Amino acid sequence: MSEHRWFAAVFAFGALLRLVAMLGYRPALWFPDTYTYVVTALVPRPDLVRPAGYSMFLRLFEPLHSFAFVAFVQHLLGLATAAMVYAAALRLRAPRWAATAAAAPVLLDAYQVELEHLLVSDTLFMFLVTAAVCLGLKRAPGWRTGIVAGLLVAAATLTRSVGLPLFVVLGLWLLVRRAPGAAAMDPRREVRARAVRAGVMLAAAAIPVIAYGGWFYATYQRIGIVGANGVFLYARTMSFADCSVMRPPPDTAVLCDPRPPELRPPSQEYIWAADSPLVVLPGITFSEDNDDRAGRFATLAIRSQPGDYLASMMSELARTFSWGRPVYPDQEIYDYYEFPEKTPGPPGRYPAQVGRERAMQYEQGPIETRVVEPFAWTLRAYQDVARLPGAVLLVVLLAPPVVAGVRVAGVRVARARPWRAGPGGYREPGRALRAAGEWAWVLPWATAWMLLIMPPAVAEFDYRYVLPAVPPAFLAAALAVRGRVQASGNAPAPGDELGSR
Repeated sequence: MSEHRWFAAVFAFGALLRLVAMLGYRPALWFPDTYTYVVTALVPRPDLVRPAGYSMFLRLFEPLHSFAFVAFVQHLLGLATAAMVYAAALRLRAPRWAATAAAAPVLLDAYQVELEHLLVSDTLFMFLVTAAVCLGLKRAPGWRTGIVAGLLVAAATLTRSVGLPLFVVLGLWLLVRRAPGAAAMDPRREVRARAVRAGVMLAAAAIPVIAYGGWFYATYQRIGIVGANGVFLYARTMSFADCSVMRPPPDTAVLCDPRPPELRPPSQEYIWAADSPLVVLPGITFSEDNDDRAGRFATLAIRSQPGDYLASMMSELARTFSWGRPVYPDQEIYDYYEFPEKTPGPPGRYPAQVGRERAMQYEQGPIETRVVEPFAWTLRAYQDVARLPGAVLLVVLLAPPVVAGVRVAGVRVARARPWRAGPGGYREPGRALRAAGEWAWVLPWATAWMLLIMPPAVAEFDYRYVLPAVPPAFLAAALAVRGRVQASGNAPAPGDELGSR
């Protein structure tokens, strides 16, 4: 146990923070989306805006009638996520200090603790994605691993639809990873084994999603797992859409905003604000006709102004990497991510008001957050100083490819100067690199970037969307350091061969 003392100390402090959150804010913290999740949990029915995965998670604990217990489980998921990152980094021969550093942001970031105490889907989503990534990093994973990884990807996608690109990321990864017993196989047989493994993963991921899509179609006679893709993409494009350039047909021209982009509100206001061109149309905002119209408008905007779309998306993405934490998209949403000084007021939107009644049914009692001092004050003071700056996250994301480039350059130098490459000549570094599986960082790194890019591409930036990308990002950095250490001459563990042939 002494060899894990640094991680144990950080883990214990992270657990203490979560205990203080449970004591300081009872039973939990609320977000506008929470009420919709609770309605779906008590009246199982696909929601038009969000998949029902988190609602089914809530329903699992409904017999206990305790949102405090739900928050407790979410804190356990946060701790488990950190433990998975640490274990995966060690299993792949990262230095212990790097493995501990990779797990630390999940354990110590005050905003991570606050997110776990919020009754929203992001903590569950983060846990499922991290579990899928760590499973994909097993040495020579077989088809059974592919099945479990696929089910985790399906669960993540049905928790937050932004998980859908994980099908591609993990599928490609399993396609290029070595198959079990690859050393004893001929190349053609190994390629078939890889293809089977990737295909099994995709099938295991697709079947639950398709089944959910069938439930969604039976409910709304619409194809998909949500009915809001067009609406959210429309909101995304309203940061730049210029109808004088687009020249939309009459049926979509009603969605134009005559104000110049710099004078328009944040993108989300085009979904929820009462004066939004979309919201004032007949019918509910997420009706099939309105979603289709919004989608056609957004597609035309992107085709007509591809440069403006890319610039707008990159501008939103850049918010991820700021050193500070400026208010965005507005003060109301921003405040939900801060530990409050007093009990928050009741929800203002009508759907949330309806959901509040269902939440009281779930709890079988009052649901208002009670702020208990001095525990709450301790967390507020901690949150003022303990957070992961976006600029640090950017450095962590840039580190793996930079280290990989330096490593490759070092091998080339060793080949050019065999007298400096050790007893085995220039081949020794090459063997060490292949045995070390120096590309293991690619899977968590690609996953982290996918999680960061998707929201600005199809909706908008939000601070809570960043946190699920942190564990894979830091895991990738730890594995890159591991590759560098191995390439410097430390012998890999027997059988620790992660690279493709």
